[in-house]
Parts: sequence; C-alpha cells; structure tokens
Amino acid sequence: MNRCAWVNQDPLYIDYHDREWGVPVYDDRLLFEYLNLEGAQAGLSWYTILKKRENYRRAFDQFDPEKISKYDDKKVEELLNDPGIVRNKLKIGAVIANAKAYLAVVEEFGSFSKYIWSFVDGKPILNHYKEPSEVPVSTEISDRLSKDLKQRGFKFVGTTICYAYMQAVGMVNDHLVTCCCHPQSH
Repeated sequence: MNRCAWVNQDPLYIDYHDREWGVPVYDDRLLFEYLNLEGAQAGLSWYTILKKRENYRRAFDQFDPEKISKYDDKKVEELLNDPGIVRNKLKIGAVIANAKAYLAVVEEFGSFSKYIWSFVDGKPILNHYKEPSEVPVSTEISDRLSKDLKQRGFKFVGTTICYAYMQAVGMVNDHLVTCCCHPQSH
C-alpha cells in the first residue's frame, strides 16, 4: 500500500496517517488539542509528540480549556516534572495562554471550529501533489491564520506550525496523489 513518504513503519504512525491526518475535524476540544500538540512539536518531530499524545492528554486534563485556563504555578511545576511530555516551560505556558485565548474565541464566534474553518471558507482544500517536495511548509492562508491567532494571544502558532495544523485537522488535504489516503486514489 502506497503512503506519504513521511510515514515510518510504526503501527501508531501508520494509523495516524491513515485515519487522522487530513481528515476534517470539527470538534472544538480536538481542534484545541491538535493546536497545542502542533505547538509542542516545534523543533521536534511529529512522531515524538504522537508517541507522547496520551501522556499529554493525561497531563493537560484531556485538553479541557476551562481547566487549563486556571492552571497555577504549582500545576506548571508539576508539568515541568512530568517525564511523559516535553518539559519546556515556554511550551507549557503556551498551552495555558492558548486555553485563555481559545475561550475568548469561543465567546466571540460561538465555537472554535467556526472560527478555524472560516480561514478555508468552511471546506477542506484538496491538493494534488505528486512529490513530497511540492508540499509547502506554509501558505498565504497559514500566514493569515498565524497572524490572527497571535493577535488573539495564542502562542507557538507560527505559520509553519499553522500549516502543519491545517494538514492535521483536514483544513488542507496534502496526501500525495500516489497515497492510498488521497481521495482520488480510490
């Protein structure tokens, strides 16, 4: 079975590629989780974060923004001592800042999904790349998303992180046309 070149042989990674990556996500909590996991990935590989995803869910109260927005110094210290996650004070602080910013977005737009998906007019962009080298690391849309998120107080949301996020949550489908998961390969 042909898959995108970035997938290794780990069944966890194959499952992520086949069942999650590029599949549209509209669930607010899951969109929030992905945003923070993509931020945690900065400077690391997605595979590293994927292997720690269950630890992240446990450590960050299943990515419940209400709970996270109330984290105090004691909780931050606890997270900095958690070997199951990336123990980076800036990245941990970003999750807390993102929870607060997320709650403000939900207040303004009614849902995080409605806000996020507005950047692609509510529907996924299906790309038709043949080679991994054709897949961009950022686009005009990820630039706009990054700028808007930053203005709203989100952290670790540079344009490259935003584009990886857009790929992960299915705002863009960048499965190669030769990949078994590209819609037109069926």
